[in-house]
Amino acid sequence: MIEAPAAHSTIDAVMDDGAIVQIRRHGNPAGPRIALSHGNGLAIDGYLPFWAPLLGRYDVVVFDFRNHGRNPTHRLDHHNWPAFVGDLERIYRLIQEHFGARRTAGVFHSLSAVSATMHTLKLGARWDPLVLFDPPFYPRDGHPLREPQVTGEDLIAARAERRTPAYNDPGELARQFKKYFPRWQPEAYDLMARATLRHDAVTGQWVLACPREYEAHVFRSNRDTSTWHGLGRMPVPVKLIGADPDGDSGAPARIGKAIAAEAGVAYEAIADTSHFLQIERPAECIRAMEAFLAEHGAAA
Repeated sequence: MIEAPAAHSTIDAVMDDGAIVQIRRHGNPAGPRIALSHGNGLAIDGYLPFWAPLLGRYDVVVFDFRNHGRNPTHRLDHHNWPAFVGDLERIYRLIQEHFGARRTAGVFHSLSAVSATMHTLKLGARWDPLVLFDPPFYPRDGHPLREPQVTGEDLIAARAERRTPAYNDPGELARQFKKYFPRWQPEAYDLMARATLRHDAVTGQWVLACPREYEAHVFRSNRDTSTWHGLGRMPVPVKLIGADPDGDSGAPARIGKAIAAEAGVAYEAIADTSHFLQIERPAECIRAMEAFLAEHGAAA
C-alpha cells in the first residue's frame, strides 16, 4: 500500500474562527519552495502521484483546506469562499514564519486554484508564481460558458448531496473511484479513498472527511465573477494548466482556455485528461508546471 511520506515538520494551524488546518513540510529544504493543495471534496494526499516525484528537488509544503482530508470538521456556516481566502493568508504567513521567509510558488487545483486567485486579488502578491490546474472560474456576464458552468456545477452538487456518507472500508470508495474515473493512475484510487475518509471509532465505519453537504455547498456557491475580471491584472505570474478542452472533461477545461486568451495569461492543456489531470498524467503536468517555474526562476 502506497502512503504519503512522513513530514519533516507539521503545523496544526488555528484559523481565525478556530478551524484547524494541518500544514506539512516534505521534500528537500534546500530546493525551491512550492505549496500545493487540492480540489473540492478531495485531499492533497490523493495527489501523491503528482507531488511525490518533486520531493527530491523541491521544498514541498502541502495542506488540505478546512474540513477536508486530515483536518477536523468545523462549522458548515463557516465553510465558504471568504473563509478559504482568510485561511490562505494565515497559512501563507505561518509557512513563512515556521519554515523560513522565502519565495513560495503556489500550485493549486480547482477549489484551491480559485481561492488562491481570490486571495491574490484581495491581498496582493503572496504565492509567486501561481500554477493553477483546471480552475472552475465563474464566467463573466454574457459569456457563452456561463450556462454550461452553472448547469455542470449544479449537477455535481446534486451528486455530492447523494454521496454515500460512510463505508465499511476505504476499498469500497476506491472501487467507486475506479468505476467512474478510469484514467487515474492505478495507485490513486486507494490513495484518494484513504485521504478523503476518516475512521469513526464509535461506529467502526469510514466517513467522508468533507461531509457531503459541505462539498455540495461549495459547488453551488461558486458564483463570483471577480476572478474572471481580475485574472489579467494579477500581481504575480500565472499559468493555467487545463484538462483537454476538446474532450469530455467538462466546463472548467473550456473555461481555462477561454479566460487565458481573454486575460492574456500563460496556458497549456494536457491531452486526453479530465478535471483530475494531475492524477491522470502526472508526468505531463509536472513538465508543464516546471517549464513555467523555470521561466520565472522558481524551478529546481
